[in-house]
Amino acid sequence: MKLSDWAKKQGVTYRTAWEYFRTGKIPNAYKLVSGAIIVPDEQKIQKAECVVTYARVSSSENKSNLESQSQRLIDSCNAKGWQTHSNIKEIGSGLNDNRKKLAAILSKGQATKLVVEHKDRLARFGVNYIEILCDHIGCELVILNQNTTDKEDLIQDFVSVITSFCARLYGQRRSKRKTEKMIKELCYEKEKKEDKES
Repeated sequence: MKLSDWAKKQGVTYRTAWEYFRTGKIPNAYKLVSGAIIVPDEQKIQKAECVVTYARVSSSENKSNLESQSQRLIDSCNAKGWQTHSNIKEIGSGLNDNRKKLAAILSKGQATKLVVEHKDRLARFGVNYIEILCDHIGCELVILNQNTTDKEDLIQDFVSVITSFCARLYGQRRSKRKTEKMIKELCYEKEKKEDKES
């Protein structure tokens, strides 16, 4: 296919694609006598190795956990012989789909490996979509531990879900009060149930 078609397929500008060709990043691409550049099918950009670690916690109260999580990721990469190029730390709910630091990693498309401790460090839902995107940009998603993370973080995300829905139902001002009330009622019902069982 022509370089212009290949550029569209890869989601890059023609100028970027031409630069890739000029620097030899598109294997087996060649120039015809007419000047047209041809790229054989299924040729992807050969990116320089770039390992990125991504650590996340739901709230600033868990900041110490964020630091230790990031350090564990770095240590794991070093043990595998991978040099980390960037170690991203972010505070935000796993339900928030507008995390700027994660979005920057994915949109730049420079990472060849994105390393996370647990699947839910990326997102509570929709991780498969992130995996598809990573595959599309030539980035391997490495999840070190398949087990779920701590209960406290899950509760924080649960509170975020309730707050979000309450905000839609009752308006932004009253949502926090309504959320707190609902959580108290849920906890009260749970305690009553446990008392009956014992």
